[in-house]
Amino acid sequence: SSKIRNVEVQSADGIAVLEDCIGFSLTKTISKVEEKLKKGVLPDCQDDDIIPRAGNEMGAEAQIRFLKAKLRVTQEDLANVVFECRKKDDENQNLETRLKDTEEENTRLQRTISLQQSQTEKYKMLSQEANKKNEGLQQEVTALEKVLQ
Repeated sequence: SSKIRNVEVQSADGIAVLEDCIGFSLTKTISKVEEKLKKGVLPDCQDDDIIPRAGNEMGAEAQIRFLKAKLRVTQEDLANVVFECRKKDDENQNLETRLKDTEEENTRLQRTISLQQSQTEKYKMLSQEANKKNEGLQQEVTALEKVLQ
């Protein structure tokens, strides 16, 4: 997700241009394709969907306009995907922050519970001691009442 944040989409002459996109270089890609074409390595693709079959009948300028339009649409789609990724990244950051806060609150509450349990045990012991002392004093009172009678 941090790599997606490095993607910048700008508009130049009405065409979206992708800059600093995770090692992607349109120039290098085109050069590689041209080299393969010169070597005759790339086969003719009958199922190529970039230019429809009617494109073979179009002139070079029409094909270029068509490809620029297709490129513009693809770049707009990319810009939308980048926007959505950023939005999801922001949402993830918010959720991570909430999770961290919740975990801290949970830890704090666990400490509070532990402290209260130890205090409860302390007060139980004090209560038991007070009850024993009370019983001892009750027996002493009973004994003194017998002496007085």
